[in-house]
Amino acid sequence: MELLQEFLLNKGYTKVKLKLTKTNHFEIKATINGVKGLFILDTGASSSCVGFEAIETFKLNAKDSEVKAAGAGAIDMLTQISKKNTLKIGKWKQKKVALILFNLTHVNTALINHKAKPVDGIIGADILKKSKAIIDYNKKYLYLKL
Repeated sequence: MELLQEFLLNKGYTKVKLKLTKTNHFEIKATINGVKGLFILDTGASSSCVGFEAIETFKLNAKDSEVKAAGAGAIDMLTQISKKNTLKIGKWKQKKVALILFNLTHVNTALINHKAKPVDGIIGADILKKSKAIIDYNKKYLYLKL
């Protein structure tokens, strides 16, 4: 019987190691516009997000957005949007990625309170769908279709 890893790699997927945090989230390293960052993998987040404080770090061109963000106990948060970004996760790369920008303080405060590292943002369902992602929770790998 063929292993999941062999099967997916033969089907043109690449694998990326995930790290389980003390808060039971998966951390993933990704690069936005050539700059490396640390992100939470969140299948329940509809959009991938970056904190306002990382606008300059990731060279984002931010514009105000009408959309209000909600999640992790916070609602009606102001957002901005940055379009035409390049996102790289492992060997997987996508251009023209839109990212939602909002205040990540509540997320990072919760992480720090649980002795986990603060993150630059969240990789959400938009990217997971675009990359045809498959998560191996047991082995802690994310597979992305190249």
